[in-house]
Amino acid sequence: MSLEELIQQCKKNDRRAQAVLYSKFSAILFGVCLKYSPNKTEAEDSLHDSFMTIYEKIGQYKSQGSFEGWLKRITINTVLQKYRKKEYLNAITENTEDTIEVEEENTEISLQTLLSYIQELPTKYRTTFNLYVLDGYSHKEISELLGTTVGTSKSNLARARIILKEKIETKTSQSIIVGLIVFGIMENI
Repeated sequence: MSLEELIQQCKKNDRRAQAVLYSKFSAILFGVCLKYSPNKTEAEDSLHDSFMTIYEKIGQYKSQGSFEGWLKRITINTVLQKYRKKEYLNAITENTEDTIEVEEENTEISLQTLLSYIQELPTKYRTTFNLYVLDGYSHKEISELLGTTVGTSKSNLARARIILKEKIETKTSQSIIVGLIVFGIMENI
């Protein structure tokens, strides 16, 4: 069954087609949910809620643009809807610039480690960071999605970058010390 046929069957509320759609896209959309959820359990709940919304709104898909992109947008909006009114998305009072000066170093960090650092960010910072850096939303779009101001979006992004930079620098420092110990250069720490 082609993707277009699958979509048409889902528009008719065909449960088998919905199951096929779920199995085809659930892993991708679960990754989206994980980016915006504080833990795996909430990501699973958000995935379920997203598919319920997808099944309900699939009739609105007009076969224009990427179907996967449409699914991701529905999923992001579904997840963010849970957190819009929560206090951890409210404005913070610090005045931080949008950009952070980072010294260029030959620091290698695995993607897995970086993703775990992003997942550890406080929700308001993680959400803004993911929307801006990973999904390409503008600060204006983020502020509209989260019900905050553009300034809050910029500030939250800056704080997320600072926290990630500190985690990476700490990891790098620890790796250097461990390397020195392993090679016998430093004996006691």
